[in-house]
Amino acid sequence: MENVQLANRIRAFRKLKGLTQQELASKTRISLATLGTIERGNRKVSEQELNRIAEMLGISVSEIRGD
Repeated sequence: MENVQLANRIRAFRKLKGLTQQELASKTRISLATLGTIERGNRKVSEQELNRIAEMLGISVSEIRGD
């Protein structure tokens, strides 16, 4: 369940910033396929990936996690 909630938050913040999956994938050096599986909650995001996503979205990891 935690993966799905985190996935939904990543997707929501990406859309809030007006980025496509392709744009975020390119900017974070995460493949489009991997980002898609992360956003669907089918794959656990690594700390390194989460840090890169947060940095590109201009938010903290805590904000993505909902802490």
